[in-house]
Amino acid sequence: MSSKDLAISIRGISKAYTLVHNGLKSPSFREVVVDRLKHPFRKRETETFWALKDVSFDIKRGEVVGIIGRNGAGKSTLLKILSRIVEPTSGEAHLFGRVGSLLEVGTGFHQELTGRENIFLNGAILGMRREEISKQFDAIVDFAEVERFLDTPVKRYSSGMYVRLAFAVAAHLNPEILIVDEVLAVGDAQFQKKCMGKMGDVAKSGRTVLFVSHNMSAVEQLCNRIVWLSEGQLHCDSYAIETVAREYLFGGDGHDNTFWTAAEGEKGSEYFDLRRIAFESEDGSPLPRAVPNDQPMYLVIEGDVETLDSSLLIGYTVVNADGQTVYWSVHTDAGEDHAPPMTVGRNTLRTRIPSRFLNEGTYTIEVTACLHQRLWILEPGKSGPSITFSIAGGLSDSAYWYEHRAALTAPILRWESLTAEMADNRNRDRKF
Repeated sequence: MSSKDLAISIRGISKAYTLVHNGLKSPSFREVVVDRLKHPFRKRETETFWALKDVSFDIKRGEVVGIIGRNGAGKSTLLKILSRIVEPTSGEAHLFGRVGSLLEVGTGFHQELTGRENIFLNGAILGMRREEISKQFDAIVDFAEVERFLDTPVKRYSSGMYVRLAFAVAAHLNPEILIVDEVLAVGDAQFQKKCMGKMGDVAKSGRTVLFVSHNMSAVEQLCNRIVWLSEGQLHCDSYAIETVAREYLFGGDGHDNTFWTAAEGEKGSEYFDLRRIAFESEDGSPLPRAVPNDQPMYLVIEGDVETLDSSLLIGYTVVNADGQTVYWSVHTDAGEDHAPPMTVGRNTLRTRIPSRFLNEGTYTIEVTACLHQRLWILEPGKSGPSITFSIAGGLSDSAYWYEHRAALTAPILRWESLTAEMADNRNRDRKF
């Protein structure tokens, strides 16, 4: 490939982090000295964690690349290396063009400066002249919808206002390479749709876009290439986006995703430490990966509670193969009086997934846990494990409809016929 055609060249990128145990959270020189003075004979236990390991690929100018992978796969680390936020342990990355990055809320913003000042600051960081920034200024403000708060320090912005302005700056200041992480999930649905449209415009203008997302529908809609990272390594690089997206969602990385068990020694939150997820039949036996629509299905969620909090909510989301959320459920759905009690120690919850409700296809179940309106413990799409299963056939007793329906769900609903007399009586009694 000619260097003129290249936007990004990644060669043997690896990134290692040193994890320090024995209660010492940071390996800084000061803390190492203090810890050594306090515990002169204690051995420091360290572990090398490779967030990325020997990753290599090239991206051509004008390509829109979706980067996918499970939590901890190395996606954000790669983007931070490309954005020059962190240095790789080994390997090198070359970017040919001006880069605009939106990796997390607040990246590149100065907390004490106003929205107006941060727009010009970010433009200057991108290497733009003041005249160029002024030309795009009104469009940025209009897109971000923060005109009333333009002269307010951004430290007082809500997370939604913050990310709206950050994305508007990154997208409108004409970067030749636009890097966007899953931060767009912070915005509301209308804003996300707006951002997708803007990224589509950026892509059509011939600029290069790197887009990290767990939403396969968005990746398929926006991207013309897909890169799949798994455990810090390049698992797949392909232009067959739909095929790779389905393989990713269906658990095609070789792992059995129909159940999950926490690793020995792995520790979660004191409020809820998830230990097991299982997809079972009514008698507790494991279900096959492909389940007939009319078979009862049960989800078992097991976890330990060390600190009991009355606002704890345990639940799950069901996501289809396009990354769309089909429905949510939490353990208090039936009301506080009918919710299963949570206690200190091991808690095992079971819920019935409605039979003859889900459409034919493959689904991902993501366990959620939070302290209501206070703290996410397991946030869907961002943290925690997931399992997958498929619904195969059994959609209807009708002789005319056995295959997948063009809808999110496929419930069996009862119909009845009203006689002319019944219809007349109903119409006569109706109040207009």
